[in-house]
Amino acid sequence: MLSKKLEEALNAQINAEFWSAYLYLSMSADFASKGLNGFANWMEIQFKEEQDHAIKFLNFVISRGGKVELKPIAKVEKSWKTPLAAFKSTLEHELVVTKLINDLYALATEEKDYATQSMLKWFIDEQVEEEENAQAIIDTLTLLDGNGYGIYQLDKELAARVYTPIPATAQ
Repeated sequence: MLSKKLEEALNAQINAEFWSAYLYLSMSADFASKGLNGFANWMEIQFKEEQDHAIKFLNFVISRGGKVELKPIAKVEKSWKTPLAAFKSTLEHELVVTKLINDLYALATEEKDYATQSMLKWFIDEQVEEEENAQAIIDTLTLLDGNGYGIYQLDKELAARVYTPIPATAQ
């Protein structure tokens, strides 16, 4: 059983994950409207991954006897001036999510909820990957310094990314 405090915190994280999905869908739409379909693809995959994360949390709450409470999703930004600005926003957001996950882990530790700690370890590892991916694209865009051909090449590279659902064993 989840403590009430942990149940509320996990529900807040479910909402945060759905908000993240909404943010990435907005970024995807913005990139698509600018003809950057590879960047749009990358963000659409992020959108799907964030939905998976929300469902993973949702299923965990239910499996531990908790009640899921879905709340409205707050408005997200809808336009970014450049791909670099969008990816800087992405990294800033992922750093916030990392803090949320770390705070959840600290709470689970305080509550001596070892099952929740175990589940959260997957998210801790996932956040390291999310930050690395965003930073790598920021680094590349910074090197390109607005070079159109370079952005075109990166767009083609990002178009090749394929969505891979979370394995059932990780859920």
